[in-house]
Amino acid sequence: MIGLIQRVSRAQVDVEQTTVGKIDAGLLILLGVEQGDNEQKAKRLADRIIHYRVFSDDEGKMNQSLMDKGYATLVVSQFTLAADTRKGRRPSFSSAAHPSDAQHLYQVFCDHIKAQGVAVETGEFGADMQVSLVNDGPVTFELRVD
Repeated sequence: MIGLIQRVSRAQVDVEQTTVGKIDAGLLILLGVEQGDNEQKAKRLADRIIHYRVFSDDEGKMNQSLMDKGYATLVVSQFTLAADTRKGRRPSFSSAAHPSDAQHLYQVFCDHIKAQGVAVETGEFGADMQVSLVNDGPVTFELRVD
């Protein structure tokens, strides 16, 4: 399971010109689900992300987490993160989870974050989405759990 996190001052996701999710300061999380991922991995990645120290403390050092700041998340499913790009000129998606499995784990991931008291906005699973953001920093990290 892969989480590409971006520290944002604002972000939103639109589907068919309608905003379906929007946050101010927080994390935009692009979530890729791979074959072999399970609920335990989804919860472990969610915990890792909400406690990952990517926000500045009073001294300007990345020493505070989403939980410390009380910020929100915008979680967007992105199966292309599971692409194998090591060879050729076209990505292979053979390692991506089946859509029904991915949707279930995406929901488990979001529900687990909510259960920790973090505000969660989402995109629309499987939809053609337009994501806009102001990356704060810029700060972007890829987190994985095995």
